[in-house]
Amino acid sequence: MSQIGFIGLVNMGGPMVSNLIQDGHKVKAYDIIPEAIDRAVNKGATKANSAEETIIDAEFVITMLPAGEHVRSVYLEDNKILYSVSPKTVLIDSSTIDVITARQVMEVAAQRGIEMIDAPVSGGVGGADAGTLTFMCGGKIEAYDKAESILKSMGKNIFHAGDAGSGQAAKVCNNLMLAIQMIGVSEGFLLAEKLDLDIQKLWDIASTATSKCWSMTDYCPVPGPVPTSPANKDYSAGFTVAMMLKDLNLSQVAAKDNGLNTPLGAKATELYNTFSQLENNSELDFSAIIKQISNINK
Repeated sequence: MSQIGFIGLVNMGGPMVSNLIQDGHKVKAYDIIPEAIDRAVNKGATKANSAEETIIDAEFVITMLPAGEHVRSVYLEDNKILYSVSPKTVLIDSSTIDVITARQVMEVAAQRGIEMIDAPVSGGVGGADAGTLTFMCGGKIEAYDKAESILKSMGKNIFHAGDAGSGQAAKVCNNLMLAIQMIGVSEGFLLAEKLDLDIQKLWDIASTATSKCWSMTDYCPVPGPVPTSPANKDYSAGFTVAMMLKDLNLSQVAAKDNGLNTPLGAKATELYNTFSQLENNSELDFSAIIKQISNINK
């Protein structure tokens, strides 16, 4: 088993640490929030007093941070991990950030002879708890091969998407499509309601027809057809509106930077942005966007 340093323990990071420990790895954990460290320690991690302390004797260092600015801070600016980590350590950044920042950080790593992959995840907090995350990885295949066994302790589906930044590219494309699909499913079920079509009957039909997609079959945004979906739990979050809006904003930056117009992506971003600003909606599950579409029609 491996010695792992883990930085970023809130939401996704905490369960990921727990699964690493359950799989027999030794984890030294750090977060700027003391309570998050305490929770990790209660799961069996060793407390680190700083980000820099996590890298001591680490075979792997995993970061799960909120945004590109935090990744730059940890690796290049404030903590400067890339300037002090052992060249034998493999770095895994599982944050969801912009492609440009991911490639910039990984370029510095390559210049210093340090192996690093970007490995954002899909699956939400539920997937992190269950150890069933999907990892989308970018970087040299040699680094990916070394990291793969560690990622398998936290995830079910592990993919090498290509060169540096390709993991982030795959994540932003996936969630752009997911947001649009969820809005489409929401509109379909709201229309069914207006047409006096039984919701369960629509689900039975559409889940086997050409509109079939994960947003319907596994995560239906209306109560009833999928008992495990957040719609049956007052939209208690597996993947929050705030997280989806973050990813949609990243998609629009990426599209603009590459001269691409994404009209449905832009509209989805607008809808999620408006919805997130009302009351405590930002912490609801992203499937609660059906509420915003319903509100438009009132």
